Amino acid sequence: MMATSKISRKTILIADDEPDVLNLLALNLRKEGFDVLKAEDGARALEIARAETPDLVVLDLMMPGMSGLEVTKQLKQSPATRGIPILMLTARAEEVDRIVGLELGADDYVTKPFSPREIVLRVQAVLRRAVVVDAVKEDVLEVGSIQIDRAKHEVRIGGVACDFTATEFKLLSVLME
Repeated sequence: MMATSKISRKTILIADDEPDVLNLLALNLRKEGFDVLKAEDGARALEIARAETPDLVVLDLMMPGMSGLEVTKQLKQSPATRGIPILMLTARAEEVDRIVGLELGADDYVTKPFSPREIVLRVQAVLRRAVVVDAVKEDVLEVGSIQIDRAKHEVRIGGVACDFTATEFKLLSVLME
């Protein structure tokens, strides 16, 4: 079992209408140190995602009531849940299904039958990519109409680029943080 501190534990929401799949994935993800939330249909998955904001969602496409595609669409439309990575899990292996899922905002796509170990490794990979994206976002600070891009060493006020000395740039960065 992977050692993780309470602070670094990630929460994974698994949404699948097959109890065996749900329990198998939950068991394997918990063994790797993840906290796990479970939903047996799309509406419940959406409700949990909005309330708990998990670090990643493993989402079956074909669920009763609300499909995984609809859940994905709604999660990606809301500013509060837009950034949650989604790994789609489905029996539908056609190229068109994968393309639709990825176009709606899924970060990865796995077809059934699957290896539980592969799912765990893909979850870890998607979470690693999400950390890199978050680190890049932190390079840009915004307060009101002032925007600082640390990577480019650029300041914009009201969308207009402004010249700052290195000391002014550092001072403004500290104040904006």
